[in-house]
Amino acid sequence: MITADDGYFYSKPMISNALGRNQQPMDLPTADAAKMAADLGARVRPRTRVDAIDRDAGELHLDGETLAYGQLVLALGADPVRLALAGDADAPLSVNDLDDYARFRAAIADRRRIVILGAGLIGCEFANDLVTAGYQVEVVELFDYALGRLVPREAGDAVSEALAQRGVKWHFGAACEGVSRDGEILHVGLADGRTLEADAVLSAVGLRPRTALAEAAGLETDRGIVVDRHLRTSDPCIYALGDCKQVGQLVLPFIMPIMHAARALAKTLSGEPTRLHYPAMPVVVKTPAHPAVVSPPAPGSSGQWQVEHDSEGVRALYVDAAGKTLGFVLTGKHIVEKGALTKELPAILE
Repeated sequence: MITADDGYFYSKPMISNALGRNQQPMDLPTADAAKMAADLGARVRPRTRVDAIDRDAGELHLDGETLAYGQLVLALGADPVRLALAGDADAPLSVNDLDDYARFRAAIADRRRIVILGAGLIGCEFANDLVTAGYQVEVVELFDYALGRLVPREAGDAVSEALAQRGVKWHFGAACEGVSRDGEILHVGLADGRTLEADAVLSAVGLRPRTALAEAAGLETDRGIVVDRHLRTSDPCIYALGDCKQVGQLVLPFIMPIMHAARALAKTLSGEPTRLHYPAMPVVVKTPAHPAVVSPPAPGSSGQWQVEHDSEGVRALYVDAAGKTLGFVLTGKHIVEKGALTKELPAILE
């Protein structure tokens, strides 16, 4: 196993609510590279980068040496999307791994005002986490409401209103055009002429699969590294797994799709060819101020949202013309229906 980071084993989703639990970066790992190697009976090479894949020779070029392979799995992950901002474009930080979390913790030590760019899943989770940890939080979102690419408006409003009651300030329908620095103060310029002051800026506007290594090796790529139902790339000796892969039109940067794919690929590599299958996989939004569970309909689904909104939260079903439930969003106390509704949904990938 070759990894560019330290090789620590930790739960990545826990990063976005670690501040509220006052967890330092090294509180998150449960094993280091040495323990991982011992547990797996494998060689783990941390802090090592692959420079190129030589498909003809079946070799990797890394740090001045070559390493032969018979079968290769690319589990490269995804990079945070970087906005093209005027001024100090490097000022916004992103948190995508343990190293990023350590840098972010250091940047906000003894600071109070944080501006978050993006009110998607990660932006909302960090807003909840930061305000819980005592920070003053403002969120800038181009969409008209929170979680706008995942949920109907009533659900997004329920989450943002609950966080507003905790102190989060929202700027919807607003675009960030630039960030400038005045000493230790950052000025976040919006397209409508307003300027927000911050001690740190966190960018949470999405992820982009890492495809450069695959592209350079001549593998087929689209939005991600293109694979078939056995996770094979356009080279039969090379597979892709995790956030970097694309199967059909699906690029799913969530834990459950990764786990299903890893289990299928493990069987395939062990001599038991196994097609990837995705059941319905609800995503939990970690916003304790107003919890939410999202199971979006499959891309291209035809239907409409049926939304019920009461003092307990939002219950929204995405229903087709025949009355079949294809997706759902539950917030607040309605999340208890997650298990029952999941059983009603069709598989995402049969």
